[in-house]
Order: sequence, then C-alpha cells, then structure tokens
Amino acid sequence: MPLYTQLPDEIEKVDVIVAGGGTAGCIVAARLSEADPALSVLVIEGGRNNADDPSIAHPLLFMAHLAPTSDTTLLYTGRAEPQIGGRKLTVPAGGILGGGSSVNMMQYTRAQRHDWDSWKAEGWSADEMIPYLKKASWLETYVGPGRTDIHGDKGPIAVSEGNYVAKRSQDEFIKAAAQLGYPEHVDLQDLDSNNGVQRARRFVSAEGLRSDTAHAYLHPKLKDESGGNNPNLHVLVQSQVTRVLFEGQKAVGVEYRGNPKFQQNTPVQVRSIRVEKMVILSAGTFGTPLILERSGVGDAAILDAAQVAPLVAHIPGVGRNYQDHHLMTYTYKTALDPDETADAVIAGRVDMGELLRTNAPILGWNAQDVTCKLRPSDAEVAALGPEFQAAYERDFKHNENKPLAMMAPANAFPGPLTPDMTPGQYYTVSAFTVYPYSRGDVHITHAADPDAPVDFATDFLADPLDVQKHVWVYKKQREIARRMPSMYRGELPGTHPPFAADSAAALLTGDESTVLPTDNDGRAVVADIVYTPEDDAVIERWVRDRVGTTWHSLGTCAMRPLERGGVVDSRLGVHGLGRLKVADLSIAPENVAANTANTAMAIGERAADIFIQELGLRSL
Repeated sequence: MPLYTQLPDEIEKVDVIVAGGGTAGCIVAARLSEADPALSVLVIEGGRNNADDPSIAHPLLFMAHLAPTSDTTLLYTGRAEPQIGGRKLTVPAGGILGGGSSVNMMQYTRAQRHDWDSWKAEGWSADEMIPYLKKASWLETYVGPGRTDIHGDKGPIAVSEGNYVAKRSQDEFIKAAAQLGYPEHVDLQDLDSNNGVQRARRFVSAEGLRSDTAHAYLHPKLKDESGGNNPNLHVLVQSQVTRVLFEGQKAVGVEYRGNPKFQQNTPVQVRSIRVEKMVILSAGTFGTPLILERSGVGDAAILDAAQVAPLVAHIPGVGRNYQDHHLMTYTYKTALDPDETADAVIAGRVDMGELLRTNAPILGWNAQDVTCKLRPSDAEVAALGPEFQAAYERDFKHNENKPLAMMAPANAFPGPLTPDMTPGQYYTVSAFTVYPYSRGDVHITHAADPDAPVDFATDFLADPLDVQKHVWVYKKQREIARRMPSMYRGELPGTHPPFAADSAAALLTGDESTVLPTDNDGRAVVADIVYTPEDDAVIERWVRDRVGTTWHSLGTCAMRPLERGGVVDSRLGVHGLGRLKVADLSIAPENVAANTANTAMAIGERAADIFIQELGLRSL
C-alpha cells in the first residue's frame, strides 16, 4: 500500500483503478480497500501528494492555492463570451491528492432536500442519501448544533467551528440580517431549513487543521508500513490518466503518463495498466468528460472533429450540462481590528514563519464566520420585472426549500491591494446565485494531445434571468453590510458598481471616522437605498463585466437516461459500457444550493457502496 510517483514495473494489472484522487476518489478507494483487503485498488492522481503541506493543513493559508503559479490547482480557461463582456473566464479545480477538499475554503454547507430529490434517480433521493451524508456516523465528526439523526459524529471528516472566530463581525452580520427578516438558524444544513443565516461550520478540526479526504481516508492506510489491513491499496501521484482502454464495449484498463508539470527534466512516458474488475473515473467535472472523449466516448461529431478513433460509444451528453454558481464579491471599509481580519496575512504584514513556529490560533481560520441561504420577498421579486416574476413563481415561490442565493462574508480583501488602496482591515461579502438557468460545456480539441487547449464555455449569465438574480443579491448584501454599525465604514470603490454621484445609491466612501447612527439596542438606524432603473442597469453591467466562478463546477456527465442527455445511470455505469463507472461531481444532473464539497463527499460514499455491492463484497 505505498504511495508512488512512478509505478513499479511488476504492477501490470489490478482489480480496480480509480482515475483521479480527488474529493470523491479518495473516499471510493478507501472504502473499497476496507471492504476487501484482497482487492487490489490503484488510485492514479495527476497532482502531487498533499501530505504535510502547511498551505493545506492550515486553513488561513488557502489563498496560496489561488495564485497563478500554484501547483495545487488546475486552471481551465474558456472561450471569450460576449454576455460577460467578451471575457475568457478561468475556472480552477483541485489538482492535488484530495482534490478540491485540499484547496477549497472549507465551508460546510449541505444541499437542500429539493436538490437530491430533483435528480430523480433511483437511490439518490434526500431520504436515501441521509445515510451517506452521515454514513452511519462515519462521514463526519460533527461538532455543532443540530440533529444527530442528520449529522454524523464519529467519522474521519471533521466538521466544527474551528479554533478561531471573529466574534464581533459574526454577531453584527447575524443581527443585521435579522433586521431584514433573515433569522439565525441553529442548523441551516439539515436539508430543510432555509431563508436565514447560521454561524459557520467548516471542514476544520477543533484544533484548527483542515480536514480533507486524502488525510481522512487514504493517508492513515498508506502510513501503515507493515501493510496493515490494506496491503493492496496503491496510490500513484503526479501521473495523468489519458484514456480508458476498451475491448469492444468493456473497459479493460487505462493509459496514463507522467504529469509533465512534475517531470520537466525527464521524458514523459506513456504506460498502460490492465484492470480485472472495474475502472472508476473520478477526475472531476472537467477531467472526467475529457478522459471519456479521448477514450472514444462522447458525441460522435465532436470526437470526429478531434480525430478520435475508434468511436466506442456515441453519448452526446458527455461534456455538456456544465454548471457553476455565479459569484460576485463586494468589499467594505471597516473599523475592525487587525486580529479580526486576514488582511495582514494576505498582504504580508505579519511574519508567516513566526505564525507557523508558534502555531498561532489564527492559522485555523478560513475568515468566513457566517453562511446564508436567502430568498427574496414577493415585492422584491416583482421589482425585478414580469419575466423574472413568472420564472420565480414557476421555479421557487411554491417550493420554500429552495433559496435563490447564498452569501458568506469574508473578513479580508480577497487579493493583493491595488496601488490606490490603503492597507487596512476589509470585509468582503461573497454572494453567489444558485440553480443557474445557463448551461455550458467542455470538450477536447485533439485526441492525441492531452495538453491541447480544451473547448470550454461557462455560459455564465447567458440567460438574462441569472443577471436579475444578481441585481437583487447586490442590493440585499449591501443592506446587511450597512447595518453593521461598529464595522461598516463605507464601500470600497472598484469593488462596487459605479453609481452616479447624484444617485441615492452612490457609494459611501468615508474614512474610519464615519459611524452609523444606532438605536438603544445597538442596531443601525438606516433606511433602505432606493434604486432607479438607471441604477439597476449599472448593477447589471457591473455583474456581466465581473461575474466569476465559485469553484462549484458540476454536471458534465449527468446521471440521466441517455435519451435525456445523460452519461451515467443511477448505478453510475456509463451507458452501454461494461466495467466503467463515474464517481464525482460531474454526475450531478441538477444543481445544489450549497458549497459542493459535502455533496462530493456524499457522492463518494454512495458510489463506494454501489461498487462494493456490485463487486460482491461486504457493504459497510
């Protein structure tokens, strides 16, 4: 059960190959290995090992993974898209063992009951998924409020408040949201609660360390030098699966190569390895459809244009149905203290070496202390126009389980300061809309070259209704921020729409001496801003020019019938092909109102149980 950067020559075949060691792939491999120690399982991960990396272990350092030079993320750049100002969006994905769970912002939010039920797939309803969400108390080690029949409490993945919270801003945000009719929920992640706020729980241990699926599921087995109970679990890192090998319609192995990123001074070798029982693709929303297409599985016309031969299966849905949550961020000047934001760390104003040497508690913080799931009022819906109102009444109004948007304030400016910005303490509201109407796609362009550019379109905001959602979101998050009296000191120019100076919506850009009036209970006394149609047009243009990714990509190998654009069935088998499975967020046919890590983990647990059953092994 060693971890390799080069597979020994004597390993020529295994029982099961997991192509991709991401969030779900680590879970699948570990569960299969536990089910039968005699089963030989090989994980092939394109990224490097994540063990003992401080930037992964310490939550506050997650910003390192956003750097263009980071070797922990994969970057997928799309086509220029006119509906977003002609921009080419770049969407990151996890590119290291543990996948997104090793590099994300660690927010613990769960899909709604509606979300699982909307998949309309046997075995995947909300009630059927609850055992996998908690996996008989194995999925989570949950430290927080809420029902024990919904949350696990003995598992490998830690969920807690962590060891550090900026309490003042957390309390003020919650109080401000309540003024606007959004109450604090004890547990907003119980599948049924909605339209409120919660003190954040994160994939962070009570000691302040990230909890990712590689460390939680795989590394404990790999560190057992004696072989322990998992002698046939193998993990190969820094190697990329390029395609699945077939005999007829049956998967019989994979072809892989060393990742050129990590082998710049040595020739890249292409090897193949046989499989006796099952190939499981778990390379993510981008990687899995691209592997399928290079293998001859996908839309025949796209494969022909990319010179793929032979065609193994015409499955037009491969690479289609791409979805993400549409993200906007808005930053405010604040009167917060240096230990209440992450700005000093991000801007390099503190000695990082000293923080690490002393294991400073702030290292255990992801700077996001609140999470929200929000819906508009009837009046706010009507203000967005008749087309939006009709869509909302059709898709949301009568299903109170569905939020329209989510927010997560971050105590920091999320990036390097521009020359005109004064170093200080900032507060940023990350706001993203859920259930996008827009759908994108991702495809290969050349079969023989895995490094060839992908043909990728996000289609963000292609449907005008998605823009209208953000008009409402902008106004709502701003009203919450304006009601945080001991913190709010105005909007940071350049991070908000440039309203006209004579507009009632004009930005307040005062300095830290600007203090809001309060009542006897300490609540800000402010009236809602009244926006004109011209102001709304400014917001719309701002959103189109700046909307970005939330890293919540899913849907490109949808679990649907073939005739409805599906790629896999409810048992995760690729339609018409034997011994080939998919287990990652690409299978999600519809979107979820949540940060997607928890959904990926539940997919991994459910997938593992399916595969264990089909292999005739004991189901845990």
